[in-house]
Amino acid sequence: MLGRGLAVAAVAAALDQLSKYALLRHFHEVGCGRQQETITPFLNLVLTCNPGVSFGLFNRTGVNSLIFSLVALMIIVVMMFWLGRVRATFLAVAIGLVIGGAIGNVIDRLRFGAVIDFLDFHLASWHWPAFNLADSAICLGVAAMLLDGMLSRRALSQANGREDLSP
Repeated sequence: MLGRGLAVAAVAAALDQLSKYALLRHFHEVGCGRQQETITPFLNLVLTCNPGVSFGLFNRTGVNSLIFSLVALMIIVVMMFWLGRVRATFLAVAIGLVIGGAIGNVIDRLRFGAVIDFLDFHLASWHWPAFNLADSAICLGVAAMLLDGMLSRRALSQANGREDLSP
């Protein structure tokens, strides 16, 4: 399963970086900037750079890029160790999505000092924080890992002949 998970990670990281490359070319930028284009009544294409973590937390410049990159690299190493022990395709793909998304964002931090975000969904004046394909891969991977954990727990309980009613 290691190979499958790493293949998913490579595809996720590559698609993330290709989408950001296309965005930079679209806006004729070489790095972080501030651009916006309306696509639909609920979606803007933006070029924004986030030096913090998810949803702009710890959004300070400077040493954050290095610290967050090192933390992400440690998480990637732990996830790869876990991936090497996984025997189920579903979980391997989920872990691969998280690894690939983390790699995509680390590349941005090392290149630009921040993560490029570009999808801005909104309802009237209420905007969801802008995000990118790496963020999406991480969220989908984590959701799949949680689902796998819940299904595995339920299957184990049923195999033992009792229904698990614990929270």
